[in-house]
Amino acid sequence: MGLAIGLVGLPNVGKSTTFNALTKAQNAEAANYPFCTIEPNKAVVPVPDPRLDALSAIVNPERVQHSTLDFVDIAGLVKGASKGEGLGNKFLSNIRETEVILHIVRCFEDDNIVHTEGSIDPLRDVEIIETELILADVEVLQNRVDRLKKQAKADKSARALMEFTEGLAEFLGEGNMARNFPEVDSDVFIELNKDLRLLTSKEIMYGANVDEDGLEDDNDYVISLAEHAAKNNSEIIKLCAKVEEELVGLDEEEAQEFLEELGVEESGLAQIIRKGFDKLGLMSYFTAGVKEVRAWTIHKNTTAPKAAAVIHNDFEKGFIRAEVIGYEDYIQNGGENKSKEAGKMRLEGKEYIVQDGDVMHFRFNV
Repeated sequence: MGLAIGLVGLPNVGKSTTFNALTKAQNAEAANYPFCTIEPNKAVVPVPDPRLDALSAIVNPERVQHSTLDFVDIAGLVKGASKGEGLGNKFLSNIRETEVILHIVRCFEDDNIVHTEGSIDPLRDVEIIETELILADVEVLQNRVDRLKKQAKADKSARALMEFTEGLAEFLGEGNMARNFPEVDSDVFIELNKDLRLLTSKEIMYGANVDEDGLEDDNDYVISLAEHAAKNNSEIIKLCAKVEEELVGLDEEEAQEFLEELGVEESGLAQIIRKGFDKLGLMSYFTAGVKEVRAWTIHKNTTAPKAAAVIHNDFEKGFIRAEVIGYEDYIQNGGENKSKEAGKMRLEGKEYIVQDGDVMHFRFNV
């Protein structure tokens, strides 16, 4: 769907290690030196969904297909990135192409792993990155203001947009993020941002990278980062990148036992994928047959014909109606036929808004 989550952070905070674990493949070089990642590594990651297992237990299909998310591992940023330091301009442009930012922050001590700032301080690290994002956005906005000034001489609407853009630039210049701008939901902001794709307008999730001892109880670093996240209405997810990488080689049962030994219910990466999926405004509906049980990715509030188009454009063009069984009804009744017998299958038309977990079959004619 072209939607991606970008992993950002200072060098040596565990981004590439996290990315390796996310993709279940060691295809992002992890090394103990800055800028080991130059080109952004991209990967498509399946979204964990236990509902697929439950559906498969009933249908016994030949294959199972998960919804997926795109993750991009972007090289470590440094002070001055907005001015080109450390290949910063290139890295910032990579972030601009993503929809959600996963900011990995180091929250553990280890003398064997170099920190580019010489000490562990999550709030300082966050400030460095977010300042660079703000400065990059201010420059983009100022360039747009300069262009609008020329148009404003003969166009009143251009003048109004120029003043709006100036106000936004001033707001960011005070150290604020664009997504906290009072008029962020206005049509003017939305249209402006479609073109500019402001870095600080994106949703942010903070990944607090801890050591094994920090998984069960929050250390002071995690607590301070959580307070910062709360002030900015952002998610914080605690993970140990090293542990997540070790989990890659285990089967599901072994991985769960390992997590339980560490006092953790769900891996940090599973949380990242699940919450990232939600932050992107996505959800899944299902098709269930003997050939395949599959999760299809759609935006929330999608109509039935648009949902059908995800399978094939002809399904939307020739849409007649959708046969829909709610996920809970499907499971409780033991499948499609018994759900129909229980009166739990509905026929829905073009205006139907698909619900998360709907099990669907489309009738169409082209």
